Amino acid sequence: MPTVSQAWLNDLYQAESRRVLATLIRLLGDFDLAEEALHDAFAAALTQWPDDGIPDNPRAWLVSTGRFKAIDQLRRKARFDVSYEDFAERLEAELVTGEEEEHSIEDDRLRLIFTCCHPGLAPGARLALTLREVCGLSTEEIARAFLTATPTLAQRIVRAKAKIRDAGIPYEVPEADQLPERLESVLQVIYLIFNEGYSASTGDALIRHDLAAEAIRLARLLCGLLPEPEAEGLLALLLLQDSRRAARVTPDGDLVLLEEQDRALWDRQQIGEGSNLVLRALASRRFGPYTLQAAIAAVHAEADSVEATDWPQIVGLYDALLALTPSPVIELNRAVAVAMRDGPGEGLRLIDTLLARGALTDYHLSHAARADLHRRLGRKDEARAAYQRALELVQQGPEQRFLTRRLAELDAD
Repeated sequence: MPTVSQAWLNDLYQAESRRVLATLIRLLGDFDLAEEALHDAFAAALTQWPDDGIPDNPRAWLVSTGRFKAIDQLRRKARFDVSYEDFAERLEAELVTGEEEEHSIEDDRLRLIFTCCHPGLAPGARLALTLREVCGLSTEEIARAFLTATPTLAQRIVRAKAKIRDAGIPYEVPEADQLPERLESVLQVIYLIFNEGYSASTGDALIRHDLAAEAIRLARLLCGLLPEPEAEGLLALLLLQDSRRAARVTPDGDLVLLEEQDRALWDRQQIGEGSNLVLRALASRRFGPYTLQAAIAAVHAEADSVEATDWPQIVGLYDALLALTPSPVIELNRAVAVAMRDGPGEGLRLIDTLLARGALTDYHLSHAARADLHRRLGRKDEARAAYQRALELVQQGPEQRFLTRRLAELDAD
């Protein structure tokens, strides 16, 4: 049996705290009270377990102790505010009458994910609340990740919790008829977390490994708890995109384009797992946009080089994706694929049509793609102007350095 120490309890906290918290939130019905109860339970464990020994089921002990600690805390608050007395009595009555149903810890984690990602919450609040409550990131860590002031981020989380309480947002996995809408919100939050990790929107680092890893962990958890085809498609997409991580930046942190990446550095185990998940999701015929994006990533990942890539298949997948979820960004990506299939002139025509509609005029990647196609056509002046426009818009360090290098190469030529 392990020796109970602060270090051992810290490891247990890392492994179990999110599971215990999810159950306490269900039992207590209050985020803040559950968090206080969680910390009280671990403090009690540090005091009691060295003498009494580690219980047979540490997780259940922590849940039970946390619940009793919460009732004690409510009793103390009731001395100053009688409204807490009813709350404490209700929780105590549930203990006495055995109203608590048998719920697995994993079911509680799934409930927590769906609660944090409820469509009634603002998108930014869903993201912050999921990172805080499901992933366990501190408010300061989340604020740094999204370049938001810590007090602003903290208020966003407070308002989200208040909205859940005041609007009576249920702590549950939605019924079958509500699942598509609610699942879409969960998948979107996980995708946004990964996207910020895969290609940080601002700052000096291209990749935020911690956020990318958290998103993959969340996607795995969701697939394990709710094996829906589109959840598997999202996990496939994240694995396939993340498989290129080691080749996407130089040791100095500079951006490396897809055609210049050393494919020997790509993670073949992740590519294999992601490709299998894509095939399974596609075979279900109940897939959505994440599965189609994953299929595109799989075609890239399985090619030996840019030249050997099946560009007609990628264009076809983009056509299917556009039919499912029309988007100017998807049109831009399709235009780049068309340029690889039919030549830079055709891709440039599509991008110019997109910009003429007023779409993506302030999106740096549209101008960067346009600049690259002009460069490939030998039109240096047009390429230079487009690179400069992209440089004006970009806020991310490695991409700024990349565009500056491209401009220098044009001048050198």
